[in-house]
Amino acid sequence: MATRSSILVPLLAVSLAAIMGCDPIERATPRPKPSSVKRVSDFDVPNIVRGTVGAETVIVGYSDRTSDTYQPLVVRGYGLVVGLDGTGSSDIPPNIRAHMISEMERRGVGSETMGFGHLNAEEMLNSTDTAVVVVEGVMPPAAVGRFRTPPISGRRPEIVPGTPFDVRISADPRTGTTSLEGGTLYTAELRPGSLTTGSRQASHLAEASGSIFLNPFAEPGSENGGEVNMLTGRILFGGEATEDVPIRLMLVNPSHTRVRLIQDAINRRFTREPGQRDTTARGTSDSIIEITVPPSHRENPETFIRLLRHTTLRQANAEAVAMSTRRILLADATVAPSAYWRWCALGNRAIPFIRELYEYSEEVPRLVALRSGAYLKDPLVGNPLRDMTTSGALAAQLEAASLLADLPADPRNNKALRDLLDTSDTELRLRAYESLAKRGDLGISRTDIEDKFLLDVVPSEYPTIYITQSGQPRLAILGQNLNITSPVTVSVWDNRLIVRDAQDPEKLELYYRPQEASSGRVYTVDRNVAALTRFLAHKPTPEDPRPGLGLSYAQTVGAIHRIWRKRFIDADFKVEQDRILAEIRRAGQIDDYEVRPDFDPEPEPTDGTDPVMETVATPSG
Repeated sequence: MATRSSILVPLLAVSLAAIMGCDPIERATPRPKPSSVKRVSDFDVPNIVRGTVGAETVIVGYSDRTSDTYQPLVVRGYGLVVGLDGTGSSDIPPNIRAHMISEMERRGVGSETMGFGHLNAEEMLNSTDTAVVVVEGVMPPAAVGRFRTPPISGRRPEIVPGTPFDVRISADPRTGTTSLEGGTLYTAELRPGSLTTGSRQASHLAEASGSIFLNPFAEPGSENGGEVNMLTGRILFGGEATEDVPIRLMLVNPSHTRVRLIQDAINRRFTREPGQRDTTARGTSDSIIEITVPPSHRENPETFIRLLRHTTLRQANAEAVAMSTRRILLADATVAPSAYWRWCALGNRAIPFIRELYEYSEEVPRLVALRSGAYLKDPLVGNPLRDMTTSGALAAQLEAASLLADLPADPRNNKALRDLLDTSDTELRLRAYESLAKRGDLGISRTDIEDKFLLDVVPSEYPTIYITQSGQPRLAILGQNLNITSPVTVSVWDNRLIVRDAQDPEKLELYYRPQEASSGRVYTVDRNVAALTRFLAHKPTPEDPRPGLGLSYAQTVGAIHRIWRKRFIDADFKVEQDRILAEIRRAGQIDDYEVRPDFDPEPEPTDGTDPVMETVATPSG
């Protein structure tokens, strides 16, 4: 039995410690709790995106185009255009000449071992058949660079191309170049930042090359709206990323456990594809996950990023997530964008829950469901979309016309789009045409004019001429019997091209003199606009000796546009927006070099619109 004194000693010690306000045991400094214990739900995110990759991470190296912080990645460089017919220039500033010679020699010009020993850099630059140009482009966010696959099982390695993008070509104003017509751009390296040479250059991220086609319309400030600017052109998909624009996910709450969970969820949703150099997601620390864009998403990495952000971490309960997403959307329509991407990221398992909203009474949930169903290619979404093309507001009809483009083959969808070709609204007609062209509808009569452009003739009760400036060049004529009215007299390019009536009322008399020729020739051509277009662009060959002028896409469109401006073509005229120019303007000044005094810089638009976007009504309007 313990004595009284043996019990009192420890009690007194505890009482004394309490009185003195200190602990009698010296303890180690408290360690912070492991980050894996901290609840990620403490991160303030909307309920509809909880349990997704985006709820636990932020993206490093990427900015959404719709955000206030987005800055397009503009890349620039000097290049050499060859194949000009005496319209180039040997008048090149010394520093640019030295830079071009260095680049050309580095790429093998003059090298016997590389197969270009027959070429000489100095001689090429001194030729009037070449021109030094400025090449500019906007690399897509999360662009993926070109790479070589490793050899597998004896198979030879392959080159996987990088993300493509359009580039803009303009003659350096400090040279004497007069036209880029018919030129081809040699491979040029593109770098971010201002246009510089020598050691001040940044590392190159992309390359550009290809045949140039000129903008068929005047640049801002041109005194003559019908003339083509011969010093500015573009190469559609002429740019290619050679280096990745890296993107990483950074965890809000660092944790090796969460990194593995997120990494596995992404790799289940985006499995490794043939030619993909690494898994889609690869954790490198307790807070960073490296992302590789799969090859199937190379041409549209922005869609991949949105799907990635809305990927569900625990895919086993995808049906429950789809149902929860629907419930939240019906309670709060402001979450519509997140609901759309959440369903798209879930894939086909979300379709049964989306279908229930195809006929929903409220507009926003119904549209989100229809968009999601169209993205997931649900065949049952076609019926409500077809109904939407004939009823409701114009915005809904435009939406339906766009969504029908990607649905599986169904003649009913094509018929609904063909019916829209006879609507009085120009925008809706063109939207229907674009969708039909994407679906390869047989109602469109398509002619490939010698790899210059596609000529589409489309049946429509409302005549319209539509010119594209992105993707593959297209000239679409809506209205099969669109003719040039009579009487007609039109002069183009300082009387080098004259169009007037012929004795036969069904024909036109056309005089044309090539630029370098002293005399011209008179032709008799059909009055039909499509037939005239083919004649202007066709170049006679032994295989196809039919007469034609062999004009370029830009020249052909410029001539048709001049005839329309003189009100001899009774049709609407619509030109697709020059997107690359708009992007470059948004990023800042187009040209960072000093302009020679006898060349005026391009004026900025004063009305808040893109001046190259030409949207005009009928001539009488």
